[in-house]
Parts: sequence; C-alpha cells; structure tokens
Amino acid sequence: MKAVNPDLKHFLQFKDFTREEFEYLFERTRWIKSQFKAYQQHWPLVDRTLVMIFEKASTRTRLSFEAGMHQLGGAAIYLNTRDSQLGRGEPVEDAAQVISRMSDLIMIRTFEQETVERLAAHSRVPVINGLTNEYHPCQIMADIYTYIEHRGPIEGRTVAWIGDSNNVCNTWLQAAEVLNFNVRVSTPPGYGVEVERAGLYGTDHFEQFDDPMAAAANADIVTTDVWTSMGFEAENEERKRDFADWQVDAEMMRVAHPQALFLHCLPAHRGEEVSAEVIDGPQSVVWDEAENRLHVQKALMEYLVLGRMNSWSGVIDE
Repeated sequence: MKAVNPDLKHFLQFKDFTREEFEYLFERTRWIKSQFKAYQQHWPLVDRTLVMIFEKASTRTRLSFEAGMHQLGGAAIYLNTRDSQLGRGEPVEDAAQVISRMSDLIMIRTFEQETVERLAAHSRVPVINGLTNEYHPCQIMADIYTYIEHRGPIEGRTVAWIGDSNNVCNTWLQAAEVLNFNVRVSTPPGYGVEVERAGLYGTDHFEQFDDPMAAAANADIVTTDVWTSMGFEAENEERKRDFADWQVDAEMMRVAHPQALFLHCLPAHRGEEVSAEVIDGPQSVVWDEAENRLHVQKALMEYLVLGRMNSWSGVIDE
C-alpha cells in the first residue's frame, strides 16, 4: 500500500526541489538563524515529532537534526537499525507504514539510495535523506548557504571539487544544474564521476579535469572530502597512494580566486585530503558550514511540515 497522499513532498536528492524552492529555503534559513542568534523563540513545530533512523555512524547529522527539531519546538526520536526491528529483517515498506503513523517527519541516514526511496514510497509523512552512498543533499544545502552568507549568490560561480567523486560530489553536480553554477571535478584515474550514479540530467555545468591545479584555477569555492568514505575502509591504503597528488594545500588555494572559500563536510583528515594550513586558515569556513547544517535543516523541516512561511511565521497560501 502506497502513501495515501500522492502530493507528499520528500527531500531525497537535491534535484527534488526547484530553484525557487531553494531560494525560499535559503532566505528562510537566514531569518531562522537570525532569530536563533538573538535568542528569540521560534516554535512552529510544537507537538510534532521527527523520527531519525541511522544505519551509518553520525555526529553532525544526528546533532543538527535532533537539536534543530527541539529548537523548533518539537521532539526527535533516535532509532538505530541495530536495536530496532529494521535490523532484524522487518521490510522497509512495513516500517514506513508504522513509523509514519506515529510521527510527522522521518530522516534516514543509510547506505543505499533505494532504501530511502522505498521508505518514502510507503510513508504518510515527508522523508529526508540524511545521507546515502549516492547523495548528501542536506550537506550541500548547508554548503551553498554558507557561500551565500559569506559571498552572496552562487549563480554563475565556479566550484572546484578535488578528490573522490563520492556522494557529496554527486550532490554538488545536481545542485549546479538546479542553481546555475559550475563544478569542476578532478579525481585520480579510476575515480571519476559516474554520470548515471550522480543522477545528472544535464552536463552544461560540469567539467572533468585530470590536473587538480587546473580545476582549482580561479575557482570561487575549493572543496573536498575524505579519500576513503564509509563502506570503503578496505581500500584505505590503496586510496592513500592513489590520491596523494589530490591534497588541497596552500599552493592550490593560491591559484584559486583571491576571495575563494574552502569547504569540507567533515570529519577531515589533516595531511591527507587537506593540509592543516588550509583547513585552519583564513579562507576556511568549515565551522560555519558545520553550524549551518542546523539552520538549513530547520528551514527544511519547517517547510516540509507547514509549507511556506512569512517572516512573521504565518503560513502563506501557495
């Protein structure tokens, strides 16, 4: 039995939302963050419940969603697949039916995108992708908002992705299509972008570079991630050898635009994908980026439950 509401909105990958929706969410994030910093109470989700399902380890995802839901006046419930019936073979479809009858939102952080899609297909409430092997849409929302906060609109800008073409890279590529900016990707041989896996529906905003320095040249954002993502630990030593020339260091940042920002979704391995000089240097905004997971996700949860809001917190009819 499928979800009873065919118009239910989920956030399973970045391209699920339109450019206009993201523009609204970024502006809403600005307002919600300003209220938070001014110690102004904003509780639009009183008596609402978020269920958080974790199959992968987490620091920022759990903290930002759980704290965020509390700050919106609601409650968050943590479920780990190891100590729930999902870990004992209960079908995802059955779990979706039960969980969505007892909650108002579901966030899931898991391995396969297919799991998230199946959960959403049988849920009565919105489902948010907190991370899969394929995509990390909440992270890229925070990354783009961080750039906007520091430098203004991202439209027409250039992002240099240096390293592994993983779920974060895939989501940057989708975001470029939706929001009209450019992504240059430089990976070692054998680690290039898989266009179908990335879910691209166009390539006008994507370039592949063999030379990471060429990819970074005059870029507005230089960003990377760990060389070995969760699930690939057995390849760690091989990847360290293969990625040795793909470290974001001071020399690389010097060839980027003078106002370029460095982003990293964290956790970071100093001396591997990024030098300590860069991540702890003046162009790094990784701590703002990490904090902004909290604020963009509050805007996202509010939107999925209540729709568009005005600055006085009243619902706007669309």
